[in-house]
Amino acid sequence: MTLVQNPGPLVQAGAAPPPHRSVPGRIRVISGVTVAALALLFAALGVGSLTAGDGLQVIGRDAGPQVVATAGLYLALSDMDAQVANALVMGDQYGQQRRVAVDRYERRRSEANQALLKAFELAGDNAADRRTVQSVLDGLGRYERLAGQALLLNEQARHAPGAPPENVVGTYRQATDLMRLVLLPQAYNLTLESGTIVRSTYDEKNAWVPLLRTAVLLAGLLALGCLIWLQVFLARRFRRVFGPALLVATLATAVSLILGANVLGQDQEDLRTAKAQGFDSVLTLAKARAISNSMQGDQSRYLLDKERADTYEHTFLDKSQSVVYYESGNLTQYHAKVAGDSGDALGMLGPELTGVEGGRVLDAYKAFQQADTSFRELALAGRTAEAVTAKLGPVTAAFDAYDRSLVALADRHEHTFDRAIDAGENALDNLWRLLPFAIAGIGLLMIAGVWPRLKEYR
Repeated sequence: MTLVQNPGPLVQAGAAPPPHRSVPGRIRVISGVTVAALALLFAALGVGSLTAGDGLQVIGRDAGPQVVATAGLYLALSDMDAQVANALVMGDQYGQQRRVAVDRYERRRSEANQALLKAFELAGDNAADRRTVQSVLDGLGRYERLAGQALLLNEQARHAPGAPPENVVGTYRQATDLMRLVLLPQAYNLTLESGTIVRSTYDEKNAWVPLLRTAVLLAGLLALGCLIWLQVFLARRFRRVFGPALLVATLATAVSLILGANVLGQDQEDLRTAKAQGFDSVLTLAKARAISNSMQGDQSRYLLDKERADTYEHTFLDKSQSVVYYESGNLTQYHAKVAGDSGDALGMLGPELTGVEGGRVLDAYKAFQQADTSFRELALAGRTAEAVTAKLGPVTAAFDAYDRSLVALADRHEHTFDRAIDAGENALDNLWRLLPFAIAGIGLLMIAGVWPRLKEYR
């Protein structure tokens, strides 16, 4: 009797494995995981690039220039008032210097109007900033009328150098009070608001860019691991050497990872350089120039308004200490501290007074304060005409030298700022030009490396 075996187990043993466990299925799974890792890498690169680019745009092209523009507005406004005071105190003498002061007033007025227009444009849709700019424009119109009236009355009075008649002083008081109490604070608020945008943007991007760079590194390592896994599987399963297409794809992924991580790292450093070594210093020096201009205006106001002379002497001291701080109870003590250079200088310019150019600024500042000492000695002795001559001669010359040193230092920092912004944007532009080719190239190489293996199972 012949026994017939049950063919069931043989049929089951020959059954096809589940799709995800078959060789084509495993190839598809590994390839899918690899594609997902590559997509994660390029997504992280894209988000990181956009984040860094947004920071560079805000700091380098939008809010940053707006801050500089509004700081320039503060300088122009303060110098306008200083030049009016200079012209009034000259009386009916110093005709050439008076014309120079009036011409400089007109130039500063034009600069102020241009700065306001630029600030209005840069304000964009910010209604609060636009209202502030409009308020400054309206106030500037009122100031110009009062200043023009004071200059006209002064010309008609034809007084000796020093304090003009009371009607001139009264009109100028209205003008300078409007400038010091309304227009300059509004201009300063514009600078503060724009500066807040720069600082918050920098803090945000400085926190996110390193995180996204880390995400790029992790996603890139994951993608490289998946590509190596896919190649090892194909080499073992098909008993062949590694495929050239996948090898090139792995190399291209490694290059993309290294390039992207380097670009984000460079952009982070460029942002830090632009903010810390460029923007902050440029803004500080612009504020220092504006306050210093107002200081030299206080010297003229000290001569032309006898009732407020003590007030203008005190405001000169306050402004001096805000620019370069030395502890002192009065202006005489401050002059002595500046001349003696007792300790490290603090105040607004303190961090900037380093290196060769910083030393030049400090030396020029000392010379200006020394000239102010001699100027006040003449004024206190009642030698008003000589005090006016000193103000228009050595005091102005010392201030101009000090102002030029500030401008030279600001130009150096502005060059650092522009160079950092340009370097960051150029690096991002190069990355954005290469990314589409990297994505398309790696995708095609993946297909070229995997598709022939899948065809063998058809």
